[in-house]
Amino acid sequence: MSVPKSRILDLLKVQCRIFSTTFNPERLRTGNKILRQRLKGPAVASYYPRRPVTMRNLMKAYPDLETWDEEQEDRLEGLALKKQRGKGAPKKKRTVEESKKFASRKRKLAMAL
Repeated sequence: MSVPKSRILDLLKVQCRIFSTTFNPERLRTGNKILRQRLKGPAVASYYPRRPVTMRNLMKAYPDLETWDEEQEDRLEGLALKKQRGKGAPKKKRTVEESKKFASRKRKLAMAL
């Protein structure tokens, strides 16, 4: 005795309704296994400690307050001193012609050595 397919499908529908599962008679991959899992975001977020508040954060939060970032000022002062001694970052080339000039000078220097 074989049971008709429609009867089996009806039984599956009822079973899915009772146990709160999705009805998928074609057995397609729907991703329900992943969607049913608990979210991992809160667990991951609570694992890492909170970031400490920095002067930069305070300056962004309250732009109308007059604040002083000592670390940033020290950094800028150090860059100015390096630039005076000729140890700073080189100037950026703004046009294609300037970069071509630089490349040709570099080649000439390499040939001279």
